[in-house]
Amino acid sequence: IPDCFWGSIKGGGNFVDNEMAYKKLQFEMNQFYNLTHRGLDEVKPSVLKEGQVCVVYSQEENSWCRAIVESIISCTDNYLAECFLVDYAKNIPVKAEKICCALESFMRLPYRAQKFRLYHIKPVTLRVNYYTNNAEIVPATKWNIAAIRYFQDLLDAASQVEAKLCAVEDDTFAVYLYVTKRGEKVCVNDDLVAKNFASSEKNEERSIIMEEQNQEILGLESVSVSEISPAHILSPTSLDIKEPKAVEMCECGRLSVDNKRDLKMGLKPILKIWKKFVGPNHVQSYSWPAIARGYDSVVICPENDPLIYLLPIITFLQSRNCYLSLPARNGPVALIICTRQRKAELVFEFVEKYTHCSRPLHPLLLSVGMNKEEIKSVRIPRGCELIVTTPYSLLRLLECHSLMFLRLCHLVLDEAEALFSEANDQVFNILEHYKRSLNDEVKEYVPQQIVAIGSRWTKKLEYLTKEFMNDPYVVITSLEEAAIYGNIQQVVQVSLECNRISILLQTLDFTPHNAQKTLIFTSSVEETDNICKAVESMSVFCLKMHSKNGFQLDHVVEQWNKRFGSGTHAVLVLTDDCMPALGVTDATCVIHFSFPTSPRIFGARLYCMSDHFQTSMEKQPKAKSILLLTENSAWHTVGVLDYLKRTEANIPPELHDFTSGVLDAKENCKSGKPFCRYLKVYGFCKDKKRCPDRHRISLQVDFPKGERNTCGSLFLLFQILPLFIVDATNYFGRIVDKTKDQYTALEKEMHQYYKKSSNCISVSLVEKLALYGVHEKNYIHRVQVLQIAPKEGKCVFYSIHVKYIDEGRTGQVQNYQLLSLPEHFQVLPPQAVEFIVCRVKPIDNEAEWNPKVNRYINHKIKGQLHEAKIVHTLNNTIWVDPVVRVTKLPDLKTYINEYNIRSEILATGFGVDNPEHICELQRLFREAEIAFEKKDMPQRTDCFTLLQQTAIGDINPQKSLNFRQDACSLQRPKPGQLCLYCRKHLRIGPRCSHFL
Repeated sequence: IPDCFWGSIKGGGNFVDNEMAYKKLQFEMNQFYNLTHRGLDEVKPSVLKEGQVCVVYSQEENSWCRAIVESIISCTDNYLAECFLVDYAKNIPVKAEKICCALESFMRLPYRAQKFRLYHIKPVTLRVNYYTNNAEIVPATKWNIAAIRYFQDLLDAASQVEAKLCAVEDDTFAVYLYVTKRGEKVCVNDDLVAKNFASSEKNEERSIIMEEQNQEILGLESVSVSEISPAHILSPTSLDIKEPKAVEMCECGRLSVDNKRDLKMGLKPILKIWKKFVGPNHVQSYSWPAIARGYDSVVICPENDPLIYLLPIITFLQSRNCYLSLPARNGPVALIICTRQRKAELVFEFVEKYTHCSRPLHPLLLSVGMNKEEIKSVRIPRGCELIVTTPYSLLRLLECHSLMFLRLCHLVLDEAEALFSEANDQVFNILEHYKRSLNDEVKEYVPQQIVAIGSRWTKKLEYLTKEFMNDPYVVITSLEEAAIYGNIQQVVQVSLECNRISILLQTLDFTPHNAQKTLIFTSSVEETDNICKAVESMSVFCLKMHSKNGFQLDHVVEQWNKRFGSGTHAVLVLTDDCMPALGVTDATCVIHFSFPTSPRIFGARLYCMSDHFQTSMEKQPKAKSILLLTENSAWHTVGVLDYLKRTEANIPPELHDFTSGVLDAKENCKSGKPFCRYLKVYGFCKDKKRCPDRHRISLQVDFPKGERNTCGSLFLLFQILPLFIVDATNYFGRIVDKTKDQYTALEKEMHQYYKKSSNCISVSLVEKLALYGVHEKNYIHRVQVLQIAPKEGKCVFYSIHVKYIDEGRTGQVQNYQLLSLPEHFQVLPPQAVEFIVCRVKPIDNEAEWNPKVNRYINHKIKGQLHEAKIVHTLNNTIWVDPVVRVTKLPDLKTYINEYNIRSEILATGFGVDNPEHICELQRLFREAEIAFEKKDMPQRTDCFTLLQQTAIGDINPQKSLNFRQDACSLQRPKPGQLCLYCRKHLRIGPRCSHFL
C-alpha cells in the first residue's frame, strides 16, 4: 500500500549498501549453519515468539537468511512460523524446528530491506450525504482497494523506480516515488492525487522542518529503490484478528465494521465480483480469520453454507510459497469431503465460481463407483490442487492410488456430524491416512490443517479435536449446541400440568454445599408471581423479574451479583424477555417451568450458565438444566428427545413412550399427503421425523374404489414402454396391450385429425385442469393444465404448466400452443403409469442416483418395449421385477433377453442389491390390510390417546384440564386404581391425581 512498501537503497551517503560486506556476511552464515559436524540443536531458540530475530533457510535464495518471526501458525503436529526476510523483504513459511538463533556477529550490518511510504499525501474516500443528496471526497483512515490496486499496477509496469528522500519517521523513509513507464517518468505521489486516490497534506511548515532535518542526516537528494514488486509490497491480506481461543460463542459479541472490511480485503484474490458479494456475515466473520491463517478449526452453525470454509481455503491456496517443498507430482493440496454426491456437486459449483478469477487450481469433482476397472483408469489431472468428493469414493480411489495424500495439506469435512453418523469408519480411515502422511519429511515446511463444519456438536467431533487436531479454533454460533460443548447436565421431569409447582419445589436443593444460583423461566407475569411466592414459602431467597416490574431491574441485578457464601441458594424467577437486560451468565441451574417455544430461546436460557461451560465432557458437569415436561408441551417432545440423546442424559421411559405415541399421531395426520417417494423406490426413508410425506399405505386413500389390482393380476408379464425417465429405477410410461393397444389407435386418429389446418384451433380461454392438445415433434400429445402463469402487463402470450397425461412428464408451454381437443379424444383415460424397478439402490447410502447412471439408463431404455413382471400396485404406481428387454431374432421364431435393467444398473458400479425393498413393501401392505379390517371396530379412547391428539393440535392445549378429566371419565378406574395414562407414564400416588 502507499503507506507501507519495501525496498533496498542503493547510492551514495551514509546509507549506502556495501555489496562486498553483505556478500561476506552471507558467506559466513552459510558456512556456519551448513557445517556437517554442527547440529541444529545447538543453535535452536529455547522459546519462539513473534518479533524474534532469527536465521532461517530460504530455498528460493538457496541461502541462510536473517529473518523476523511475524506469526506462528498452528499445525497438526508442530508449529509453522511465517518469517520476514529482512534483507530480501519476503515472507516465507518455516517449520519451527528449523529456525536457528542469530549470532551477534551476524547482526553487525543493518537490514537491507527498508520500509518506505509516499510522502506528503493521505488517502481519501467518497462520502455520500443522503440528507443533502450530494457526494464529496473526504480524508480517510485507510487506503481503498482501487488505490492499492492502481499503485501496484504502476510498480508492475515500471521499467525503473527511483525515489527522492524527504523524511525519516519511525524507521520509515518518506519519499517522492518516480516510476519510468514506456519511457515517461511519472511521480507516483502526484499521480495518486490527480486520480483522486489521495490528497496533499496542508501542513507545509511541518514538511519544511522535516526536510531540513533529514537533509542534515542523510546528506543526499535522491536514491534508487530496487526490487519493488507486488510480492514485496505489503498487501492487505493480513487479517487483523484476535489470537484464537479454545471456543468462541458468537452470540456474545460482534465484529466491528472495520474488522469485517479487513476480512473482505483479505479475501481479495478470489472476490473480484464485488457487486455480488456484500461482505462476510456473522458466522463468516468469526470463522474466516482462523481458517485463513491455517488453524485447525471446527465451526458449528445452523447455516449449511460452503462459503464458511471455501473462501479462506482458496485464499490460502493462492500463496505458492507455502507449498514449495511439496513433491512435484500429481495430487491435491486441499481435499473437501462431503456427505452426499449431490452436496459435493453443489460445493464444486462454488469452487469453480470462486476460483475462476484466482490462481488456477484446476479443481476436480471425484465420483467413482465400485467398478475396479473404472477406478484404475482414474487419473488426477496435472496441476489439480483441490478435490471435492465423498468418503466412499475417496477410499475406493486410495486402494489404487495410495500416494494421493503425499501433497495433501488441507482436509475439510463438510457436514461433519452427518459424516461421522453415516460413514464413521470411512471418515476415521481417511483421517488416519492424513495423519500418517504428515510424518513425511517433505511436509515439514508446509501448512497442515483440518477444518470441520457442522450444525451439531457431537462426541465424534470432540474425539476429532483431541486426536487429529492441534490447538483447534472452535466457533459455535448455536447456543444450544454450545451448551452441549460446555457439558451442561440435562434432567427431565415428567409431570402433569396441575402438579408443576410441586415438582418444581422438589427439584430445588435447599441445603447446597456450595453457593447456587438458579433461574426459573416462566411464560407469563402471573406464573412468575405464583412461583416466587411458592419458593419464598420454602424460606429461600427469591427474586423476580418480568415486564411489569422493569423499574426494579437495577435492584435485581445488584442483588444477583452479590457474592454468596457456601450453603446459600439464590433463585431468580423471570420471563424470557428479561434475559437481554439482565445479562446473567453465572447461573448454576436453569429450570424450564414453561417449555421453550423455540431452539433459539432454549439456547439463550442455557447461555445464562456460560460461565460454567466446560471444554471437556470428561469433567463432572458444573451446571444443570431441568426440563418440566407436561402434556401441554407434547408437541416439542420429539425434538427434546433427540437433543437429550446427544447430551447422554438419563431419559425416562415415559418420554420414549410418549414420543412414540406423538410420532404415531403425527403420522396419522398425513392421510392426505402423498406416499413417501423414498419408501416407494428404496423401501426406506432416512428421516421420517422431518419428511412431510406419508409413510403408511392407506387402502381408503390409495384405493378409493376398493380395487386392489387396477392393472390386472399380480406376478404376470406385461409389456411396458418407458417414456419419461425420472432416475435409474423410476420411470413414467405406458402398459402396452399385446392384442389391442387403445392408445396407438387414439394416436393415429389425433394425427389424422390435426393434419387438417382447419382443426388446429388455438384455445382463446385456458381453464385449469382442462385437457388440450399440443403439437410437438410431429406428435400430438394430450396435456392437462396444472397452473397458469399470470400475464405480464399487456403481453398476449403467457406460460402454462402442463402435464403430458399419456407420458407422465410435465413442462411449460405457451398459451398459443394449446389446441382445442374434441371430446371423443378425451374419453380414453390417462395412460401414464409410474414404474419402479425393485431390489436395487444407490451405493454408499446415497439417497439419489449418480447422474452417470441416470444418463446411461435414460439412453438405453427410453422408448423401448420391455417385458416386466408386476410385484405390487398402489394407485397409479407399479413395482416391477424383473424388467427385461426382449428382442426377436429375424427370420427365426426365437426371442432373446437382450438385457435386464437391474443387472445393467449393478454393472455400472453405482448400484447395490436391495433385498429388503420388496419385504418392506409387503409389510406395509399387510399393515394397511389389518388397519382396513379394523376400521369399523369400536375404538377405546383414554387419557393417553387424547394427550397424543393434543400434541398434533386436534385438541386445544388451553383446555387441558377439562379434557384430562373427560378422558379419565371415559374409562374411570376403580377406587385406589390409576387411570391408564397415569398408570403407564406418571406413577404418582396410590390414586389418580385427577380425582384427589
